[in-house]
Amino acid sequence: MKKQDSGSNPKLSAKTTVAASPALKELFKDGICDLYWAENHLVKNLPKMMASATSPALKGAIESHLTETKGHVARLEQVFELLGEKPIAKKCDAMEGLSKEGESIIEETEAGTATRDVGIILASQKVEHYEIASYGGLFQLATTLGLTEIADLLEQTLAEEKLADTKLTDIAESEINYEAAEEA
Repeated sequence: MKKQDSGSNPKLSAKTTVAASPALKELFKDGICDLYWAENHLVKNLPKMMASATSPALKGAIESHLTETKGHVARLEQVFELLGEKPIAKKCDAMEGLSKEGESIIEETEAGTATRDVGIILASQKVEHYEIASYGGLFQLATTLGLTEIADLLEQTLAEEKLADTKLTDIAESEINYEAAEEA
């Protein structure tokens, strides 16, 4: 069967104006509010993860990410300012769920073990992957909407989230996974 031509040409423009797409801008702002809640939640949650970790390398990675996360909150506040909006947090159900999962891992594993550290890394990487997806998508939307300054801010955070994920992988592969495999 031959595919029929719809008669319309695809629109290949990569950018639009903010005024041209108010619904898309609202979706974008909603995503920013969601991430603002998520990052603030992490600022409160990361110290618990750090306190539960045993590996000095893992504790250091979490501490470093906590410092970066505080910077992410400040960067999102800059985004709100560039949008002409007050910072508003919208509860992020995904981050709340990922945090609860991390808390469950801590409760279900023995303190002081590499196994618990492996669980903390797994939970942390799920958070990182959520953040990477969120910042990546919002970076693309900002670019599409022609919000260049905002796109630059989101791209900076996206790069930091990717580095944090890589650091966690390196810690797991270089020591913790092997230590956990040797535990009784």
